[in-house]
Amino acid sequence: MGSTLGDVLSAAAGRLDAAGIESARLDARLLASQALGWEQGQILSRPEHALSPDQRQALDILVARREAREPLAAITGQCEFWSLDFTVTNDVLVPRPDSETLVEAALAYIKDRDADLEIIDFGTGTGCLLLALLSELPRARGLGVDISEAALDVAGGNAERLDMDGRARFQRSDWDANVDAVISGRFDLAIANPPYIADSEFAGLEPEVTRFEPRLALSGGTDGLDCYQTLAPGLRRLLKPDGHAFVEIGATQANAVSRILRRHELETICVHKDLSGLPRVIEALNNF
Repeated sequence: MGSTLGDVLSAAAGRLDAAGIESARLDARLLASQALGWEQGQILSRPEHALSPDQRQALDILVARREAREPLAAITGQCEFWSLDFTVTNDVLVPRPDSETLVEAALAYIKDRDADLEIIDFGTGTGCLLLALLSELPRARGLGVDISEAALDVAGGNAERLDMDGRARFQRSDWDANVDAVISGRFDLAIANPPYIADSEFAGLEPEVTRFEPRLALSGGTDGLDCYQTLAPGLRRLLKPDGHAFVEIGATQANAVSRILRRHELETICVHKDLSGLPRVIEALNNF
């Protein structure tokens, strides 16, 4: 195998393609950027660059991790969401483009973006949903809740790097029936991306998910609805009267989740679809 950047990239892309990675060539370039500390423009414009042994070794280590199907974002430690850069670790889910549907839906509901809004984010993870909203709502404040201390550390770090730590705070809490005793205040807006993968669906997921992402943030129990059952009572009690909730769902769960919310006086007023045309976010009104 040649030692130029172009030769090594071609070999790396071949390895990733053989591992079943559809974006093999792109991933190889991004890993090279990480290993060499170069911008993508440099990677593309200097295929003749002769790699040093240390550079080749650094890139080979990263390619081997991706070859084992570790998510690219976990390897590079970064992921873009809503045009913002988030730190990612194996303690949190990698932000998905489909989840931007929730941000879009919430912003469409908010008529005055300069309003003094209070937002709560259940299962905050990286903090990407909450921080994306705060980036568009300069007077809003938010609370991100998660059961994982490691996730809260990631979210807090992201808030600080994005200069939103003055408006975003994070708290460890479960979503059980006593959640309103742990969390003080009432909120104008609630957002959540709960674990909604049914136990029977795990075997069909990509290795990036099953091997490397925290199952606690994915598993929704036997039918994928456990967390909605737990979350709904707290949503009602923590939302202000006429407050809105935006809850991400699996593609086949709209009717079931709407029934759960309705039992707790949260009325579904819209089901928002993602870019693939699949139901992705329920918008519900607190009728309490």
